Amino acid sequence: MSDNNLVFSTELGRIKQTEEPQTPSVKLFNDGFIRIERQTKGRKGKGVMIIVGIDPSAHDLKKLAKTLKGKMGQGGAVKNNQIEIQGDDREKLKSILENLQFKVKLAGG
Repeated sequence: MSDNNLVFSTELGRIKQTEEPQTPSVKLFNDGFIRIERQTKGRKGKGVMIIVGIDPSAHDLKKLAKTLKGKMGQGGAVKNNQIEIQGDDREKLKSILENLQFKVKLAGG
C-alpha cells in the first residue's frame, strides 16, 4: 500500500516529484550507414520497413518520410526518430535512399 513516494510533509508542505525529461533514444551507427529493418511484431503479421540511424539533427525526418512515402507509393510514419514505411520492398527503398546520397545496409530478416 505504501510505495514510499512522499507527496506532502507537515514541515515542508507539498513536495514536487522530480522526473527527468525522457528523450527518445536515437540509434546512430559509427560506420556512417543507415539500416533498413523489417518488422512484423505487434502489427498482426503486417510487415513494415523501419529506417534507423538517421541523425534527426542533420535531417528533417518528416520531410524525408514524406518523400519516401511518395516515391514508394505506400503509407508510413515517423516514430521515435525512426521512419516506418509500410510493406516489404526493401530493395526499392534502398535504391531510393542511395539516390538521396545515403549509405544503406539491409538489416534483420
